[in-house]
Amino acid sequence: MKIKQRYCLPYALPALIVFLSLALSYSFQVMANPDNSINLGVMDSSYQAGPMPVDENTHLSLQDVLQLMLQHNPELASFFKEVLAFEGTKLQASRFRNPELAVEAEDVNSSNPAIQRFTTFRISQLIELGGKRGARMHVASLGQALADKSYEVKKLELIARTANTFIDVLAGQERVRVAEETLQLTRKVVDSANKRVESGKAPPIEETRSKVALSTANIELEQARRDLVSARTQLSLLWGSTSPRFGKVLGNLESTVQIPPFEALERKILDNPLAQRGATNVEHRKAIVELERARRIPDLTLGGGLRRYLVTEDTTAVMNLSIPIPLFDRNQGNLQEAHQRLNKARDEQATVDLLLRTELTRAYQALLAAQNEIRLLQDEVLPGARSAFEVANRGYELGRFSFLEMLDAQRALFQNQILYVRSLANYQRLINEIERLIAAPIDDPANSVHDRPSAESWEQEE
Repeated sequence: MKIKQRYCLPYALPALIVFLSLALSYSFQVMANPDNSINLGVMDSSYQAGPMPVDENTHLSLQDVLQLMLQHNPELASFFKEVLAFEGTKLQASRFRNPELAVEAEDVNSSNPAIQRFTTFRISQLIELGGKRGARMHVASLGQALADKSYEVKKLELIARTANTFIDVLAGQERVRVAEETLQLTRKVVDSANKRVESGKAPPIEETRSKVALSTANIELEQARRDLVSARTQLSLLWGSTSPRFGKVLGNLESTVQIPPFEALERKILDNPLAQRGATNVEHRKAIVELERARRIPDLTLGGGLRRYLVTEDTTAVMNLSIPIPLFDRNQGNLQEAHQRLNKARDEQATVDLLLRTELTRAYQALLAAQNEIRLLQDEVLPGARSAFEVANRGYELGRFSFLEMLDAQRALFQNQILYVRSLANYQRLINEIERLIAAPIDDPANSVHDRPSAESWEQEE
């Protein structure tokens, strides 16, 4: 259909030019200001780079250490950046396809007047059918939820790791104290042995044995100090410091909790972010299946424009409509892949649930055994070892016991004291492990005698 220039150009051509100008102006504005669609400057307010607000005179509680880790751990910050990245993914998923501008010219250089030379200005727009845009936005939203669950998993893992390292430092301080007390006792034994040798009440070999015992006590103290330095370094690395610039850590290894029944803890397994991430992953995969199913429906392309004949100076309107024919490609492969990945996500969810329950069972039984071990050490082993050493030491001074008997009693006391410290540390680590698995305090905070922060308070510290 041809329309004479005097009727068409005053209306159609200016309208088309205005429309194209607005579209191109908006496109150029977006290209000139690529950041106007999302605030890329948003940062995790909890993460802070720079020097730590602690020094050699600062004593840290577990609450202080957790706060430092949440604010300065770079590994945790990297997971938060992944959550922020999905803001851009969601924004991009909501965008419509850009219109396309096409300019066509035929037989421009031909001098044959019989040939109709013309130039066509055409603009077209892809229209998505089948709910693809909504499905794409749903996938992006669930992708961000999945990234958020991964962030929570990493945060809970780092909290548990920090608490365990804190226990290592606290136990290291206690081992150093025990080794120092043992060294002082050994020095007293050496003095007693020297006096007995000098007075002729004991053979000279006892003086040599006492010096060997003193050297052994010094070695044990040095080893305990080295282990403490290593644990302090590992703790400071959790908040990004390469050197342990703090004083002591404050806590009580002998604090306990009232252990609830196993069934009460097992019911809280689904509160673990790892289990919740598995459920979110299944929902994410379901959304991808729906998106691939929607992509089976072909999209529609509508276009329109003006054609200018150069010889007759006539102008006509042109329109076009195109739609792919789903003859060969009906998105079968992508849909099959999405279904299989959904099945995989379900299997992974079941695996994680089974793994959490298995780990909880192991940790719970180990905690009961550790509780019984500590009770036995407190009630029987340590009092007996301490009494045996006092009797042997007093008897050695009176000449009723040999030096070896007194030395064996001292060694037994030291070993049982170290065993007690290790048992207490193991008990605290098992509590950390159970609280990590259930993502909650192991008992009711109102009835707890455990003087450290619960898992709920850890989450509130960020």
